[in-house]
Amino acid sequence: MPEGDTVWFVARQLRDALAGAVLVRSDLRVPKLATADLSGRKVEDVAARGKHLLMRFEGGWTLHSHLRMEGAWRIYPTGARWNGGPTHQIRAILATPECVAVGYRVQELELLRTVGEAARLKHLGPDLLGPDWDPDEALRRLVADATRPVGDALLDQRTMAGIGNVYKSELCFIAGVTPWMPVGEVPEPRRLVESAHRLLELNKARFGRVTTDDSRPGRALWVYGRARQPCLRCGTGIRSAMQGPAEQPGSDRARSTYWCPGCQAGPSPG
Repeated sequence: MPEGDTVWFVARQLRDALAGAVLVRSDLRVPKLATADLSGRKVEDVAARGKHLLMRFEGGWTLHSHLRMEGAWRIYPTGARWNGGPTHQIRAILATPECVAVGYRVQELELLRTVGEAARLKHLGPDLLGPDWDPDEALRRLVADATRPVGDALLDQRTMAGIGNVYKSELCFIAGVTPWMPVGEVPEPRRLVESAHRLLELNKARFGRVTTDDSRPGRALWVYGRARQPCLRCGTGIRSAMQGPAEQPGSDRARSTYWCPGCQAGPSPG
């Protein structure tokens, strides 16, 4: 499930593979980009902004994409077999003489002027992995609505850019509150901001997400995906329920949410 750390890692892989090279093939398989052709242009950079990917090309163009829940970019040596999914799921093919980057199930694929990136993503809050990370502004946005469930506030990309459903559940566990607790009742909300930044920084450059400091199978996450299993801290059975829809651009459905009734105080559904 792509979250800010995963997208940062994907951006680094794409940058390492493509930056400085000239495209010999460009195939963007969405109707609005059917006639767009980036071949012959040099890839100048690839960057992440929250959960958004920005591929920048000479001439001042940026290919913007979002992975959503199932999107992925795969990089293959020239001539290698592609195994990222069925052909009909391919949305983009970008090839250099040495390799091919294939975008499977990517969403929001669009070309925009590089100078317009900030305007396109102006709705995003402070980027947890960005060079301009601002914890004070993130905290201000987090506590702006004291009545809002903290899980919804964390998942809202206008609060902090990069938190997804996994981190939402894990951060609430670490804070000792259920995702349904109103933000105004969360003790020390600044710790949520600090924990979010720390965890994404720790996980951004490795495979596998760890929030417990224990990378062994079944012990890497406190609660996410562990419904009915015993809590790693107190032994109580982990519970799950749907929460949302989160009030953020592009979100239109509730998300599976996990918590430990023994370790987390506050309201819960049912």
